[in-house]
Amino acid sequence: MKALVLTGGRGTRLRPLTHTSAKQLVPVANRPVLFYGLEAIRDAGITEVGIVTGDTGAEVRAAVGDGSRFGFHATYIPQEAPLGLAHCVLIARDFLGDEDFVLYLGDNLLIGGIKDLLTGFQDSGHAARLLLSKVAEPQFYGVAELDRDGAIASLQEKPQVPRSDLAIVGVYAFSPVVHEAVRAIRPSARGELEITDAIQWLIDRGHRVDPHIVSGYWKDTGRLQDILECNRILLEEIETDVRGVVAGYSEIGGRVVVHPDAVIEDSVLRGPVIIGAGTKIVRSYVGPFTSVAESCVIEDAEIEYSIVLGGSTIEGVPRIEYSLIGRDVEVTRAVHLPNAHRLMVGDHSKVQLRI
Repeated sequence: MKALVLTGGRGTRLRPLTHTSAKQLVPVANRPVLFYGLEAIRDAGITEVGIVTGDTGAEVRAAVGDGSRFGFHATYIPQEAPLGLAHCVLIARDFLGDEDFVLYLGDNLLIGGIKDLLTGFQDSGHAARLLLSKVAEPQFYGVAELDRDGAIASLQEKPQVPRSDLAIVGVYAFSPVVHEAVRAIRPSARGELEITDAIQWLIDRGHRVDPHIVSGYWKDTGRLQDILECNRILLEEIETDVRGVVAGYSEIGGRVVVHPDAVIEDSVLRGPVIIGAGTKIVRSYVGPFTSVAESCVIEDAEIEYSIVLGGSTIEGVPRIEYSLIGRDVEVTRAVHLPNAHRLMVGDHSKVQLRI
């Protein structure tokens, strides 16, 4: 069995961060979201992984390399434009051959792995198996409806009146018959070849498509609130490991990870918190559910329930929370009159000021 991992797409809901960076490489608990999926694939025993890339392909290649660090061999498949998930299967035909395969969306975080999804699939003779999760607001997802035998009977894409509460998770198992389906369907109204249309094509022609309900935690990390929630969930699992320099009147409580090359000086860390390599925390408070990446400086500031990416500086700011701060960003206090906020904000940004 092979795997096909999708890392294209434009990440419009995380702009401006994704103007220059792949959304799949946004870190949670100081590791790219994509890495958790690649490790799940490896842990399932898959050693051949095709990675479909888009505009940020060079960055994905640099991060993943030849795949050896994960224990598999990576093959890169460029996609000229985000033309749909089924289009990714179409262009990966030569790589996939006539083997069963897993289709994995690289911006999904799935805790618990995919072994259960794949157990027995190759021996079942069925066309596909979809990972599903019960959700409170199915109208915002692709939704699967089951028949009396427990097979998937139909699919709906973000329906106003959902027929079930089972959302389609971005992980699928397919037999080679899906290649016939992706060749047969036509682009949707938004100009893409939809994987849901391909699956419905299989169902309509009598092929069985099985559901598999997620037993662990799943989240699509396409929005700020989802990224922060994933960060919270993963930080809940860390164990205290403070190996950096802790100096002065510092206080560390709860589950805290401090990289050996990090410095904590006259500061308070309330876990769960993770501090990356080369980062300095000086006269500051870092509160629960915060990840601070490598080479950052937080000085005379307070921050919690946030993610700070590499190379950023936060200085003289009394309180930041529920925030995602990109790479090489400066957030500082204005020290001269007039008493005003000074902003240089890119397209599609969101700024909330406490007035």
